Amino acid sequence: MELPFAESWKIKMVEPIRKSTRKEREQWLKEANYNVFQLSADKVYIDLLTDSGTGSMSQGQWAAMMMGDESYAGASSFHNLKNAIKNITGFEYVIPTHQGRAAENVLFSYLVKPGDIIPGNSHFDTTKGHIESRKAIALDCTIEEAKQTQLEIPFKGNVDPKKLEKALEEHADKIPFIIVTITNNTSGGQPVSMQNLREVREIADKYNKPVLFDSARFAENAYFIKVREKGYEDKTIKEIVKEMFSYADGMTMSAKKDAIVNMGGFIATRKKDWFDGAKNFCIVFEGYLTYGGMNGRDMNALAVGLDENTEFEMLETRIKQVEYLASKLDEYGIAYQRPAGGHGIYVDAHSVFPNVPKEEFPAQTLTVELYLEAGIRGCEIGYILADRDPVTRENRFGGLDLVRLAIPRRVYTNNHMDVIAAALKNCKDRADSIKRGVKIAEEAELMRHFTVKLERL
Repeated sequence: MELPFAESWKIKMVEPIRKSTRKEREQWLKEANYNVFQLSADKVYIDLLTDSGTGSMSQGQWAAMMMGDESYAGASSFHNLKNAIKNITGFEYVIPTHQGRAAENVLFSYLVKPGDIIPGNSHFDTTKGHIESRKAIALDCTIEEAKQTQLEIPFKGNVDPKKLEKALEEHADKIPFIIVTITNNTSGGQPVSMQNLREVREIADKYNKPVLFDSARFAENAYFIKVREKGYEDKTIKEIVKEMFSYADGMTMSAKKDAIVNMGGFIATRKKDWFDGAKNFCIVFEGYLTYGGMNGRDMNALAVGLDENTEFEMLETRIKQVEYLASKLDEYGIAYQRPAGGHGIYVDAHSVFPNVPKEEFPAQTLTVELYLEAGIRGCEIGYILADRDPVTRENRFGGLDLVRLAIPRRVYTNNHMDVIAAALKNCKDRADSIKRGVKIAEEAELMRHFTVKLERL
């Protein structure tokens, strides 16, 4: 008989988590103004708010931390990190930062000017925030199929070449670079194909524009290319990654995802002018060029994590757990962005709560109800996260309204996945009684979902 699938690691240390009562959760959520970001972590049973910095590091990473060089300048840990990045991506110039949004802040301070237009595939919240805060425009050029949650195609995160070319035909003089997010987080952790990366590169070359990859989950993207794209089934993850980055001029990286560290990020590029332009902003915002806001021990752990997590077995274990949760949701008839993404499940909130009008934020309503049901913390990736249009100040209701259940790497078991699925089923089963959602009582101008205060209706 065929052996069942099992994890490619064993557990060495555990952390206790506390169950709570519904009465307790009702009070805690009210005190948090119905924004789960404002909950204390010890009041959460299963935390799926993000997979960023929440993974479980390996024994190799912990061992490397003990060898961290904390020298202010020229630390050996920086050279370990730089060599690992160059070996995996091929990029020569490296600037460490404390996390991904810091990498964006440093690089965009050099590249993005007021009035610029930055085309890409569904810019995530911090990327869009760093663009719009500089009075520039984040132009979404994702394929239309990404908006159809029940449509199953292998590379739903792709850039639409026609949309991209149209943007360049009309606004080439205002476009400093093209950005491609791998995987496409906002569209449900959906991958971008190698063929699409080639197409973007060809269009960029036609208009003499550089290409930047937002690379937080590049290894997961490479996994999907290996298992879904013809011609790559016999390639190693590292071989696929090297080809992926051959189509880019640079990358920003939140290493808290695919490098499985608790804190860290970097900019890497083959363009010396980008390096020269960004390095002074690094010194102003982050720290000296050879630590950029990171400890030496964290740079060592990051270097090991990049190497370990660009191996097929580690990625397969991670993504199989996401697929397991998806299979349970299929069993309970709960709609999500199909196919299952690399780092989590994105539940289609409107399909679960069809009676809640969009003006009352169905995805945030489901986020609230899921926490009340079982102490599970998800994250709204929908109308609240979309912010308001910077010109009209109207809420942006044109995209998807999803609840992201981001699964930390090597943290939870499939028993936890069973609890998550059952809790969602219970929410869905009482959908007829949920006809009202939430309203905004107080919000920030940018990236409001982190601090928004809400009221239940």
